[in-house]
Amino acid sequence: MTTTPARPASRDGAAAPSPLPPPPAAPLPAAPARAGYARLPQLAGRAFLPVAFLARLPFSMLTIGTLLLVTSTTSSVALGGLASAATALGTAVGGPAQGVLADRVGQRRVLLVCVPLATLAVLGLVLAASAPGASAPQVGPLARVRWLRLAHAEPRTVGAAMSYESTADEVSFVLGPALVGVLASAGSPQAAVLAAAGGIAVFGTAFALHPTARAAAPHAPDAEPAPGTTDAPVGATPAPATPRVGTAALVRREGVALVGMLAMGLLFGGTQAALTALTRDAGVPGSAGLVYAVMGVGSAVTALAVVALPRRWGLRGRWVTFAAGLLAGTLALVLAAAGGSLAAVVVAVAATGLFVGPVMVTVFTVAGERAPAGRTAAAMTLVASANVVGVATGASGGGALADGVATTAAFALPVVAAALLVVTGVSLTSRPQVDRDRVV
Repeated sequence: MTTTPARPASRDGAAAPSPLPPPPAAPLPAAPARAGYARLPQLAGRAFLPVAFLARLPFSMLTIGTLLLVTSTTSSVALGGLASAATALGTAVGGPAQGVLADRVGQRRVLLVCVPLATLAVLGLVLAASAPGASAPQVGPLARVRWLRLAHAEPRTVGAAMSYESTADEVSFVLGPALVGVLASAGSPQAAVLAAAGGIAVFGTAFALHPTARAAAPHAPDAEPAPGTTDAPVGATPAPATPRVGTAALVRREGVALVGMLAMGLLFGGTQAALTALTRDAGVPGSAGLVYAVMGVGSAVTALAVVALPRRWGLRGRWVTFAAGLLAGTLALVLAAAGGSLAAVVVAVAATGLFVGPVMVTVFTVAGERAPAGRTAAAMTLVASANVVGVATGASGGGALADGVATTAAFALPVVAAALLVVTGVSLTSRPQVDRDRVV
């Protein structure tokens, strides 16, 4: 909204004549980014931010913790990558299923079943590596669904929420591998996996029980009562039923976001496997998590800054620009690995991370815009699952390249992933028409 500045008053109180005609009306600068972030605790309550952050941390520990656990016991990065891939593929199967159920029966019921299952599965990780992934609570995607409902009438706040969520993801993927590195170095990879199990049990339950779960209740697809209110207003008239978008149509609508997240996962998994092999060759295998965590430092900062970008810079332009930065960073990473300098690799990893957060924010924003009413949780978990499929592919493929060809060959996978992101961004078109894909 624009305002016209008042003309200065003369000494007798009347408006003084303007010597020049007023300049053409121009839009005022958008509200500062911090205003959008300030709205988040007002909408969800102050406890939600730390609870949702801590609830997603165990999964970031689980993927690389599994890789290190199996690698340390078998001395094979390839087997470690396969075990990590099994965990990720379990998420790829269980994630969308959780999203579909959450759309139908609500997040709370789904999470209160998945949290204890995931805790028990992690405890039996050595015997069944894929089970923890299948039941791992989908905290990140489901939290995004809550924000989309809570701030549906506030575009700036939605943008801040998506930036915050991507930052929370990145910070968790900084702290998770770092915790794994510390626990693996000081104790053992088993200790890191047990810590992840405890985090799932405690913080996953807290996330499930938080009042914001009502935001994603099936009865309220477009609006949310304030935290602490009843699930449905007394005497409220039910909203007219919306035609449900089928699974095939949902996949078509989210196709670009799915490919983008698949590529991001390929970058993550390939980088994890390559760094695990590199640090093993350097004689410091326990430091792989710490080196990988460097990627998330710059990513967290730049993800927060996305909300301050001008609205006129469209999603396609952002996607292509930041993906091109990722491509440049991964190419630098290949050169650093070929040079054999671990310090240079760390610098290249940090530079690459600067572009990770903005790409993640952009892809999730595209996914949120394309999600049809009543299928938001299914759409978000589907997109997040594409990420873990990419992680699985990257971890297993990178491990195989590291053991079968050379460590430097594993660093080619992140380059391929970044190039795929650029191509996908170029193909991004406008949001599809809602009515076109509405099928039962």
